[in-house]
Amino acid sequence: MKNFLIPTTLKDDTISAVKSAVNQSKNTESEIILILVSEAPDTFSSSGFLREMKSGLTRSQEEVLETCRYIVEHTSNIKLKVHNQYGLSAPIFKRLIEVFSVKLIILTHSYKQETKRIHQYLVQLAGNQKCPILHLSTEINKEVFHKALYVENSSVNIPIKDVQDFLSANFSFEIVSQTASFEDNYEKVAPFLSEAISKHNIDMLVETRKGEKIKFKKSKKENVNEKLGLPVLSLYEEMV
Repeated sequence: MKNFLIPTTLKDDTISAVKSAVNQSKNTESEIILILVSEAPDTFSSSGFLREMKSGLTRSQEEVLETCRYIVEHTSNIKLKVHNQYGLSAPIFKRLIEVFSVKLIILTHSYKQETKRIHQYLVQLAGNQKCPILHLSTEINKEVFHKALYVENSSVNIPIKDVQDFLSANFSFEIVSQTASFEDNYEKVAPFLSEAISKHNIDMLVETRKGEKIKFKKSKKENVNEKLGLPVLSLYEEMV
């Protein structure tokens, strides 16, 4: 069973995330978990706590949720679960991954742009989990991916064959090209990357990651999928 966790505030690109999960399920029995996180209300009253927890959805959010339900209802192998999480910590998030047997976390562009601290915290916590993360691009209507560019992390030196074997066992992507990490010299290599992407019809990137210390910064660093406008599958190094 291949389960998917999609953190969301029910923006439009949540629909693309659900469609991506459906495509990546490979027609196996799967569950999509939409997780909505909120700060735990600061009150000692149990009745007050319950009142603050019941914050209704806006009309646009309800429409997104109904669309997601419609997609799942018309896909025989998929079930949809909506989980409301009040308060978040590293142990809680790790436990959620275990309880829901999550095999892939899907992060939308809109979710990573959320300014509330709890949403930023979840994104960073996700990076420290051992399951893969699919970072979707800003291209709303792209849900199926086939050909990948492997961005090699020079500090790890994981053989490309090991990465491809992991992909073949878990996903439907094929690595057709590779490049060294270009985080520090993107401007110089951008023309070559564009040429490779066009030549090989590349529609996504694959990279590896390590766990990092949680930090909150005022200015957000532009990541690789924002620079190239492509989705990125991020694999935890120890799992490859």
